[in-house]
Amino acid sequence: MRNAENALEVDQLSRVFDVSAPWLNRMIDRKPKRYLRAVQDVTFVVEKGKCLALVGESGCGKSTVARLVTGLYAPSEGAIVFAPADKGRGRGKPMEAQMIFQDPHASLNPRWRVGDIIAEPIREFGLRSGAEATEARVAELLRTVGLSPDDAKRYPHEFSGGQRQRISIARALASEPEFLVCDEPTSALDVSVQAQILNLMRRLQDELGLTYLFISHNLAVVRHMADRISVMYLGRIVEEADTEALFADPQHPYTRLLLQTIPDVAAPNRDRELMGGEPPSPLDPPKGCAFHPRCPMATDLCSKTAPEVRARKGGGTVACHLAPAA
Repeated sequence: MRNAENALEVDQLSRVFDVSAPWLNRMIDRKPKRYLRAVQDVTFVVEKGKCLALVGESGCGKSTVARLVTGLYAPSEGAIVFAPADKGRGRGKPMEAQMIFQDPHASLNPRWRVGDIIAEPIREFGLRSGAEATEARVAELLRTVGLSPDDAKRYPHEFSGGQRQRISIARALASEPEFLVCDEPTSALDVSVQAQILNLMRRLQDELGLTYLFISHNLAVVRHMADRISVMYLGRIVEEADTEALFADPQHPYTRLLLQTIPDVAAPNRDRELMGGEPPSPLDPPKGCAFHPRCPMATDLCSKTAPEVRARKGGGTVACHLAPAA
């Protein structure tokens, strides 16, 4: 699958967690081990300079994919391949990907000054020589994200939520990555601040040639950010297509459900297709198509046989028995 135009290639990625009770409890209760398959056979590519969004409800496996890509989790199966990093960007070897976390308050060390937080990856990777050059780089990064170099002397609690997320972005950029994994980077922020952070990220992408893997449940945000969208449900990708093609013609029932959740000012009382039930537990997924208990179009085939991923009409892929043939 190796293609020079791709920044990241993920092939048949799976991650299984052992969620069994302690050994003694299992012996007393005579219960077997239990495993949770959080991600199953996930395949996608992210082109250089583009943004791919992973969308879906909470618990569908989006954040697990983000942690697999950044190396915080090891895959149980499958492969994650990054494009070779550009040479000559410093004496050290920068990480292939950096991550911007959902909650900037929790992801920043409250006992460190902002300057030390941003300088840490610069020192660790040996990207600047000497304290003066490192301090100058920290000041440059703060200006890049719309803050003042004087903010380096302050602590994270002295900033607003949007400013803290700007600090998180500066820290991610400090190791000079070409690839950023953004795990719901605006969901903890006010709506007005969300727009500022998203515009900042779009500007940085254009100026620095960054590639994004953008994790979100908010399709309105995703439409603003992503060139391509992958829709996840219960650990699998059920539909993938270019952003405008997906919005114009969603072909998986779950994708249509997600699109119906977007508020429409022009038609606030529009008719919507009702779908009942909660997402099933990944510890005990349903047989066949995982979405069939909630799908108004489900047939007997859906409850017995899992659909294969196939070409989607209009480009992309879809995993649904009832989707139109390409």
